[in-house]
Amino acid sequence: MTDRVEKLRLEMARASVDCFLVTEPANIFYFSGFTGDDGLLLITEQNKYVITDARFELQLKKQAETWQHVITRNYLQAACELVAKEKLVALGFEAQLPYWQYDYLDENLTSDLVALPNLLEKIRSVKDGDEIAKIKAACKLAGQGYDYLLTKFQQSTQWTERQLATELDYFMKSNGASDKSFETIVASGLRTAWPHGTASDKLVKKGDLITLDYGYYLNGYTSDVTRTFAYGSQPAEVRTIYQVVDEARALTIQAVKAGISGKELDRIGRDFISQAGYGEFFNHGMGHGIGLSIHELPNVGARYDDVLQAGQVITIEPGIYLPNIGGVRIEDDILVTEAGYEILTNFGRNYKEL
Repeated sequence: MTDRVEKLRLEMARASVDCFLVTEPANIFYFSGFTGDDGLLLITEQNKYVITDARFELQLKKQAETWQHVITRNYLQAACELVAKEKLVALGFEAQLPYWQYDYLDENLTSDLVALPNLLEKIRSVKDGDEIAKIKAACKLAGQGYDYLLTKFQQSTQWTERQLATELDYFMKSNGASDKSFETIVASGLRTAWPHGTASDKLVKKGDLITLDYGYYLNGYTSDVTRTFAYGSQPAEVRTIYQVVDEARALTIQAVKAGISGKELDRIGRDFISQAGYGEFFNHGMGHGIGLSIHELPNVGARYDDVLQAGQVITIEPGIYLPNIGGVRIEDDILVTEAGYEILTNFGRNYKEL
C-alpha cells in the first residue's frame, strides 16, 4: 500500500497541496489497510497518520503498522494540530467531506483548504494484480450463486421475489461473501420493466420474466451482475428484446479497450438498441466502474468523457424496459486491458425458459 500513498503524493504535488485529508471509508482502507469504521487519514509529503480513537488501537497495530497512530477523541482537532506543527500550507480534501467538517477545518486550520474531488477515486480506479484477482474471485462466486439459485428455483413453484433474494443471500454468505454491495434486485412479471425493482413479496408466476441484479463483497471487492430468465414460455417480443439486449451487450464489450471513452461505449450500445426500434426504452447509462465500491470511476454513459485505462473494471449493462410487457437487462463485469478486454462474468447469458 506504500505505492498507493506515493501515487497520491505525486498527485498532491501536481495539485500544489502538501497534505491530504482522507475521510471516506473505502479510501481509508485503500491507502492504509485500516478497516475500522471511524477515523481519518492525514497524508503529508513526509508522513502518514491514522487518526482514530482507543477502540481501534490494537487493530491499527495489525492493519496499519507502517503508519503513525494518533489516538484521540477529536479527529479534526488532531488533524489541524498536525498541519500547524508541520507548517503545511494547503490541505486537499475529498468531495464527500460533510459540510460541518469543512466548516470546522475552515475555522481552525492554519493552511488553505483545496477541494480535489475524485482525485482518490481516479487512483483507485486502476486496479493492481491483487485487486483484479479479488474481483475475479467475487465474479466467480457470483456465477456459482446464479447456478445455485436457478437450481433451487426449479425445485418449487411457490417463490416470492424476496424469498429468491434471501436464498441467494444465504448461498453467497455461506460461501465467503461478507455482504451484498446493494439491495438485491429480483423483479418478476411486469415489474421487470422497473430497472431498479428491488425484491418484493410478489409471488413469481408461470409466464413471468425474472430479472436478477446482485453484487456481493468477497475479500473487500464486489461483483455486479444482472441476468434475466423466464418462468415458462414468453411472447415473441420478449425473445426479440432479449436478443437485442444481448447483441448490444456483446457489441459494446467488443469495443472495450484502453483509450476509448465511456461516452463512446454508451453510444455504440445505445445506437444498436435505437436502430432496433427500442431506443426510448433504454433509460439508464451503459455502465460504471466497480471495486471496493459498487459504483466507482470510470463512468460509462452518454454524459461522461472518462477515458478507460488498463486495469479498470467496468460493467456493461444495456436494458430494454417495455411497460406492458416487461424488461430485459444483461450485465457483465469487464476488465479493461491494453489490447482490449476480459469478461469476468462468463455464465448464464443464454435465453432460458424454465
